[in-house]
Amino acid sequence: MSSPIAEPPDATKGDGEVPARPASPADPVTEGALDPEPATEDEGLAVRPYDAIVVLSFGGPESTEEVMPFLRRVTAGRGVPDERLEAVAEHYYARGGKSPINDQTRALQQALHAELRRRGVATPVLLGNRNSEPFLVDTLRQAQDAGARQVLIVTTSAYASYSSCRQYREDIAAALIELADEDRQLAVDKIRQYATHPSFTRVNARLVTEAVRGCGQPDDDKLRVVFVTHSIPEAMDDTSGPGDGEGNLYEHQHDEIAHVILDEAGITLDRNLSGALVYCSRSGSPSQPWLEPDVNDHLRSLAAQGVTDVVVAPIGFVSDHMEVVHDLDTEAAATAAEVGLKMTRVPTVGTDPEFVMGLADLVEERAAQARGEQVELVGWPGAPMPPICAAGCCPNLRAHKPAACGMD
Repeated sequence: MSSPIAEPPDATKGDGEVPARPASPADPVTEGALDPEPATEDEGLAVRPYDAIVVLSFGGPESTEEVMPFLRRVTAGRGVPDERLEAVAEHYYARGGKSPINDQTRALQQALHAELRRRGVATPVLLGNRNSEPFLVDTLRQAQDAGARQVLIVTTSAYASYSSCRQYREDIAAALIELADEDRQLAVDKIRQYATHPSFTRVNARLVTEAVRGCGQPDDDKLRVVFVTHSIPEAMDDTSGPGDGEGNLYEHQHDEIAHVILDEAGITLDRNLSGALVYCSRSGSPSQPWLEPDVNDHLRSLAAQGVTDVVVAPIGFVSDHMEVVHDLDTEAAATAAEVGLKMTRVPTVGTDPEFVMGLADLVEERAAQARGEQVELVGWPGAPMPPICAAGCCPNLRAHKPAACGMD
């Protein structure tokens, strides 16, 4: 697939003090975000100093009329011609012009709100998008109008790289700059990237285990687990992670999770499972190296080796958005059928209760840090990522842009 939908830019391209929470700001309200009964005085203590939580997603079109404006917005400044965008637009038109991502993000917003409400937290959970309505800046403006002074962001992206972390922070900074030009003051933090949070790993391991159990292939030599994530330019992976680190954190995190999942599933099922990490959604200039192998090439290779069954696990994605339903459920499924492979596709973590509980834990964790409390960060596999990105972390290789929630 040649898709600019989540296309990263090409390769030519101290945790400060948090202000104290105001005494009693009005809660910003969004449709479906609040229960009708008023909050009691103690509700929300676990997430103070934050007055609102915003689930920040990539966004997507809701109708055929929105498809091309959406694609132009996503690729603005990259010189992508409309002819190429029209080819990508066909993927949306085939589904009525509507991306699945918005409904899935709304479901996650509601699930996180329900989990926090279960914990006695009445703080509203709002929705903001990077590339479609409701735009992040509008959501933050709404929250500020309703009295919010400090907001916590929960992104729908788990891993460390420019496109999956810093680009979100750039969008947060751009929104704050626009609000500052309107003389609006708002403090914004975000939870840490959660690819190394145990809940994310455990849910993925459970889903893969269930898929292997249900695929019906008892012979380990004929079965492979195919872990899939979004490809990025090699140069972006080379610089992913802290500025003083070794780089390649994007690939390393995926590879580490894949190995842990294979081990966990193998122990649970008493099987000797094998698998590999592969990539989808490669785009950009053909001359620019991107992470490989492509999922379709890998499936053909497995069939040539005598494998008959594949369990395809999209561990790089939080929900079943366009890169999953087109690249895997359409293109990869067609390739598997062409070469005679039986393909079982593993669900994404979506609104799995354990994943949502993990996000709620991360919200409470970040709030405790903002209050100045000592918090022991947990990570599995690998080290937990920091809530405030280090200087030089996952840099923009094309142009310098302000980025929030970090040291630079």
